[in-house]
Amino acid sequence: MSDSTDGDLDPRPPLQHRFDGPADAPVLILGPALGATWHMWDRQLPALTEQWRVLRYELPGHGGAPAHPAASVDDLAARLLAVLDDEGVDTFGYAGCSLGAAIGARLALLRPDRVAALALVSAAARYATADVWRQRGVVVRANGLDRTALASPERWFTGPFLATQPAITDWAVQMVRTTDADCYIAGCEALAAFDIRDALGSIKVPTLVVAGADDTETPPADARLLVAGIPDARLAVVPATGHLAPVEEPVAVGDLLATHFGSVWTEPVSVSTGSVAVPPAPVVPPQAVAAPPAAVAPDTYEEGLRIRREVIGDAEVDQALARAEGFGADFDSFLTRYAWGEVWSRPGLDRRTRSCVTLTALTATGRLEELADHTRAALRNGLTPAEIEEVLLHTALYCGLPAARAAVDTARTVIRQETGAHP
Repeated sequence: MSDSTDGDLDPRPPLQHRFDGPADAPVLILGPALGATWHMWDRQLPALTEQWRVLRYELPGHGGAPAHPAASVDDLAARLLAVLDDEGVDTFGYAGCSLGAAIGARLALLRPDRVAALALVSAAARYATADVWRQRGVVVRANGLDRTALASPERWFTGPFLATQPAITDWAVQMVRTTDADCYIAGCEALAAFDIRDALGSIKVPTLVVAGADDTETPPADARLLVAGIPDARLAVVPATGHLAPVEEPVAVGDLLATHFGSVWTEPVSVSTGSVAVPPAPVVPPQAVAAPPAAVAPDTYEEGLRIRREVIGDAEVDQALARAEGFGADFDSFLTRYAWGEVWSRPGLDRRTRSCVTLTALTATGRLEELADHTRAALRNGLTPAEIEEVLLHTALYCGLPAARAAVDTARTVIRQETGAHP
């Protein structure tokens, strides 16, 4: 069994999980999509449990699992590795859908010694844009999961499937609706930060990429990018299928997975007990140890631009940069370096608190245009509309009713735009 620390990964509370199939068979893991439970893989079990011991897990707060939000895809990978260590599983195959696929890709990058083969279903090297996922988190934080749950079937399935499968549509809505909202928001944040476009060449395990031909969330173009970047990868496109392909086309997906794992991974591979002899490392004569390189000061502009985009949003930042071309470019660079790269990046206050302070200051100075931008930022930083209203109400005591009333009017417009347009 591998060292339970798994390098730099910091295990968190283990994920709720279950096994199906022969106890002595090699382990194949099935990872779920955000908002879905392990039951999305139910109809693949007959095809897979003949040869493998299938491990399915729940994402935090999904399907009644303990609600311990995960901060990143790597956090989820660490929790899954903690489960495998506890169960004595060293080497495994992995198939995941959407967020589950992102977890599998990171496992293949972080622990290639443990992943024997990989299948990425409805996957991407980067899922949409960070703004799309943070916006979805804003909507859930403001409204709960009902509206997102009702919209999920249209994101997951094709029109003909929705028209002919009302029971599965209702099941999908209830599956999302009963998810813990904080854990769903954390999943959105994890996908917002996920980007392995520059690391695809480092995935060395045999990989199958499965795409639904009519998937609008991760279209086939995303799958082709994965296949082009991963050295040992092949593509399978399932016709007339949407994002939750294992549910919409269970037989086709099950057959693809069984064929892939059966052909590239027939025996469990152990790094420590394999039959291949490893030659001893060559003896290298001792050499003088070079002095460590001088510390490089962080690039405050790049760090500031990253934080500015995360807080304000790509569209607003792109517009500001476009306005600043030519005259004003130096000022915008100074703003990015100083305000965002040096002040907003400081560890003394979290972003929620900084948003409260900023809203108060902009109300006091009457900077309503910037207050609109920072109302959006406050929503992205985790404040609810009720909390923003409370900040402005408290500000009215010290900045005056007219200033606070104007701020409330501005914030009201922004909150309606941000929380009502995209479920």
